[in-house]
Amino acid sequence: MQGKRLPAFLTLIMVICALTVFAQTREVTGTVTEDVSNLPVSGATVEVKGTNYATVTDSAGNYRLVVPEGSSTLVFSFVGYTNLELPVTGAVVNAVLTHTTGSMESVVVIGYGTARKKDLTGAVATVSAKDFQKGNITTPDQLIAGKVSGVAITSNGGRPGQGSTIRIRGGSSLNASNDPLIVIDGVPVDNGTISGAANPLSFINPNDIESFTVLKDASASAIYGSRANNGVIIITTKKGKAGRIRVSYSTNNSLSTLAKKLDVLTGDQVRDIVNEYGSALHKGQVGTANTDWQDVIYRPAFASDNNVTITGGIKQIPYRISLGYLNQDGLLRTDNLKRTSVGLALNPTFFNNHLKVDLNLKGSVQNTRFANDGAVGAAISFDPTQPVYMDDPTYGGYFQWTEADGTLVLNRANNPLGMLEQTFDKQKPMRSIGNLQLDYKFHFLPELRANVNLGYDASSNEGTKLIPANAATNFLDGGRFEQGKQSRFNSVFDFYLNYAKDIAKHRIDATVGHSYNNFRTKNYSFRALNASKDTIAGTTAPVYPFDIPENTLISYWGRLLYNYDSRYFLTASLRRDGSSRFAPENRWGWFPSVGLAWSVKNELFKNTADLSELKLRFGYGLTGQQDGIGNYDYLARYGVGGLSAAYQFDNTFYNAYGPFGYNYNLKWEELSSYNIALDFGFLRNRINGSIDFYVRESKDLLNAIPQAAGTNFSAYVLANVGTLRNSGVEFTLNTQPVATEKVSLDVNFNYTYNKNEITNLTVIPDDPTYPGIPTGGTQSNGNTQLHYVGYPRNTFYLYQQVYDTNGKPLEGVFVDRNGDGNITTDDKYLNHSAVGQHMFGLSSNLAVNKWSGGFVTRAVVGNYLYNNVFADRSTRTAITGAYTLGNGISNYFNTGFTQGTSISAMSDLWVENASFIRMDNIFVGYNFGSLTKYISSVRAIASVQNAFIITKYKGLDPEANNGIDNNIYPRPRIFTLGLNFDF
Repeated sequence: MQGKRLPAFLTLIMVICALTVFAQTREVTGTVTEDVSNLPVSGATVEVKGTNYATVTDSAGNYRLVVPEGSSTLVFSFVGYTNLELPVTGAVVNAVLTHTTGSMESVVVIGYGTARKKDLTGAVATVSAKDFQKGNITTPDQLIAGKVSGVAITSNGGRPGQGSTIRIRGGSSLNASNDPLIVIDGVPVDNGTISGAANPLSFINPNDIESFTVLKDASASAIYGSRANNGVIIITTKKGKAGRIRVSYSTNNSLSTLAKKLDVLTGDQVRDIVNEYGSALHKGQVGTANTDWQDVIYRPAFASDNNVTITGGIKQIPYRISLGYLNQDGLLRTDNLKRTSVGLALNPTFFNNHLKVDLNLKGSVQNTRFANDGAVGAAISFDPTQPVYMDDPTYGGYFQWTEADGTLVLNRANNPLGMLEQTFDKQKPMRSIGNLQLDYKFHFLPELRANVNLGYDASSNEGTKLIPANAATNFLDGGRFEQGKQSRFNSVFDFYLNYAKDIAKHRIDATVGHSYNNFRTKNYSFRALNASKDTIAGTTAPVYPFDIPENTLISYWGRLLYNYDSRYFLTASLRRDGSSRFAPENRWGWFPSVGLAWSVKNELFKNTADLSELKLRFGYGLTGQQDGIGNYDYLARYGVGGLSAAYQFDNTFYNAYGPFGYNYNLKWEELSSYNIALDFGFLRNRINGSIDFYVRESKDLLNAIPQAAGTNFSAYVLANVGTLRNSGVEFTLNTQPVATEKVSLDVNFNYTYNKNEITNLTVIPDDPTYPGIPTGGTQSNGNTQLHYVGYPRNTFYLYQQVYDTNGKPLEGVFVDRNGDGNITTDDKYLNHSAVGQHMFGLSSNLAVNKWSGGFVTRAVVGNYLYNNVFADRSTRTAITGAYTLGNGISNYFNTGFTQGTSISAMSDLWVENASFIRMDNIFVGYNFGSLTKYISSVRAIASVQNAFIITKYKGLDPEANNGIDNNIYPRPRIFTLGLNFDF
């Protein structure tokens, strides 16, 4: 009940704050437009000169502002436009802002500071709040899916808060991390997942985010050195606005529905198969029901996301306070996420704007109940001829397979609904990210600034998992009770000096700095107990108190941005990193970069009005990689979990301390990146874009190499062996084909081609005897992929299926590729890759008077999936091959396979073209404008997410990480209605 009352409580706060008025004031309204097409300017700042009274314009360019009695002057400002001052002569003051030179004076957030957009030489993309995806957005990564070329964002599934896998210009590693570095308000975020949370970014309230900046090439990202191999995403959150108190309230209520079900056999079809092929045992087991277990475990899921934001200024101290509450059910019954988030931003200036202070604090608490997602596979495999419930209450009243005497059948399938409703997996993860940044501009030398950044990223979780004693899943154990606890604390200290000055035609922007990052985790180890024996010592105290893995990163860096006459540009940086994860001899690494640019526009076409921008860019840089490496993998050490046996005392087994495998010579993975690009813009940038060509070469890959028996206590150990290459093209085109006073239309398109190739995996290059690295593990059929030289990573390695004259696959018949007369593993071959080479993104926004609408669509071409669900369930043995009856996929009628053997599952028959076009988002909105004196704007928006998908893939969804379809938690189709109130 508390969660349901919270929106009403927030509304009460909002109304009380909105009723606050000031004595001896009057109200001024107006509209802000721009000078080229008279379109409204949304988000422009309107302030009373010399006071703390200020506001911003809404989506229609309208504003409402309280000003002091007497003579006042309004100052209108917006990035890319010249500031405008107008006197208050009446109740209405309209303003027309004039463009600066092609809006190229806008500032872009980069690593450790900002830079003017026109000075950039690297591959940098920015997405602001007005371009974010709309609807039920749970995690920040969903905001920019399909918006940036070269950035692939693949949802990890439909579970609430699940998040996405993000890849920038392809993966650069095999065994280390391929995740980009994410920096929030200057705090590098730990990509490690805290236990009890589906995704590390699920703690961040998307409503608090102002913009994303993506650093794609090493010329832009090398300033982050050893953490920038996979690119950098900089998230900037919203800040306070000086002036009187302003309150905003938004509510988004959504309904998630199942977009697609797998076509499994019906109860009648199973009965027909059993009657024709089943044994006497199975004929005696067949029931009379027609249960669709997918309908049983899935449900329409409701979600409500409510946010209150209060901004204003207290004695020239701008502030922003935000409070959010999300209550989201999952498609899978019993799945639920509740998230309460708070945010505080203070950004005052002191000493006549010489000292700028930014304080950012964000906190989030989740209360989750994780559904037993094993029910997803069980719903496909459980006998549809059986009912959901049975009269016998022994197993909670759910139907279960029992012997004639009522005892549970061992090694049997479990009732999918029982798996859900008898699993109580409750977690309470918490996370807080914050920093205090002081930026001081010296009085005696205002071109010189000193910046200090103190930040932290703290998270923790406590959770329990209870399976009652009458649950069939743990019936013989008397149920199960587990406790878990973990905490992480990462701290950051940055200090840098920046000098920026224009000298005649020269502009110099130089930065030198130092950074200290510490990462500390505390893992508690609790014993898992039978639920009926919860009084055993150990349920409240850990068996092993805890272990505290820790690592530290120390860095020094410098950067120079040079601009001559706005025609020639140089960016050069050098970073030196030292990591405690490596031995002293390999601890330090150098990471340089250089970027060059030539403004052809300012050199040759300066007086050509229709040409807004034409610039050539070139960049090179070297970055490193240490994520995914153990904190102590270079040390010989002993510990629990090392190579050792478990020893029995009484009826309990205890793990002993044992040795771990190690490699003293471990060092950084390194990535060399080359980028050449052309930026263009026409008609005051109403048509603009870029085309980038890049090559990224990884060396010293962390590869798991085999060890001789009896050495190093481990069959495999990490070593720096191998090289990997990504090369590609990115194209971005932004257009505004319609720009009138009442109608505007934006259309944005991006395309990416990326070729991934492993170029070496051995100490001796081109070693023909090296078998490659098996990967692509399935839940039941082993590895289906191979990392192999000359092929992309995650290339499928399977047998070649043989078909009859009618195109029907012949069961267990494969091509003898080596011609030795036998089908052995030597007959497997490398074919398709799980990684698509072509990505497309298309989005559009249309505004007609007070109406708005738009869409975002994505496409991937050239990716393939191994359909493990079909491989498992397309045979008759899926139904009659076990002691108890099961179920299969209707694809059984296409194959006619009778035996589900391990070699049949290794057929390329199960590899399908998973290219797709997905309509990610469609929305329509209406701005009601000002309804009362205290409500300046009311906006409504309706959206559909995951509206439709076009694909030849026969499984549930063509998007799956690493190319394996292992009973994916379905991505829902989401219908959302949202309301936004500005007071």
